[in-house]
Amino acid sequence: MTKTTNPNSLLGHLIELRRRLLNTVLAVLLVFISLAYFAADIYHLMASPLMAVLPTGASMIATDVAAPFFAPFKLTFIVALCLTVPYMLWQIWLFVAPALYQKEKHLVAPLIISSTLLFYCGIAFAYFVVFPLVFGFFTSVAPEGVTIATDISSYLDFVLKLFFAFGLSFEIPVAVLLLVWTGAVTRQQLIEKRPYFIVFAFIIGMLLTPPDVLSQTLLAVPMCLLYELGIWLSRFYVSRSDDDNEADNGV
Repeated sequence: MTKTTNPNSLLGHLIELRRRLLNTVLAVLLVFISLAYFAADIYHLMASPLMAVLPTGASMIATDVAAPFFAPFKLTFIVALCLTVPYMLWQIWLFVAPALYQKEKHLVAPLIISSTLLFYCGIAFAYFVVFPLVFGFFTSVAPEGVTIATDISSYLDFVLKLFFAFGLSFEIPVAVLLLVWTGAVTRQQLIEKRPYFIVFAFIIGMLLTPPDVLSQTLLAVPMCLLYELGIWLSRFYVSRSDDDNEADNGV
């Protein structure tokens, strides 16, 4: 007699979670292997914003013996992770969707899609807008006689930090909508807390960006604008508690 696993049991949920995690890991590895051959080209593309503003004759350097090998592959792995974000979210959706009501599915699905697009928009904003301005500013204020030669590993850590900061900051509208939907805060409370959020945005900009006013402002201002966007969109989302009350009342 064959023993079957109840999908609604704890063991069934753990098995399903393991399957989703394995699918995600395999997807990341597959994308990484596909991109590994182009690792040097990917790093060159990432270094283009800095290389474009370096003085004539200046170049990037490698202070560690293994850096020319490991830095491009580290970046390629991060790129593979970013490219598989939609698939990761899809696996998460397949895992949690059975536990959601039909109306909740209609609310959560757009949030998952929009969070992915906003994360990519944050990365694109950092690459096409922030990097040229920041690197141009840094290279222009270098004292006379100082040769600019950025280490490739340090540069990679720097840009990944900015990508992470801007990618997360662009998720603010989704976070606002989730807070309103779960009933943690109301739309009116978010409006009243606007001044505090502006201060918070500039503090986050100070902590996550280089110690210059330009970088902090380039992160804080989009955060404030996205906060306003989240407040505006929240008018179309009904609080989950209100939704449950309507269901209990047979509405």
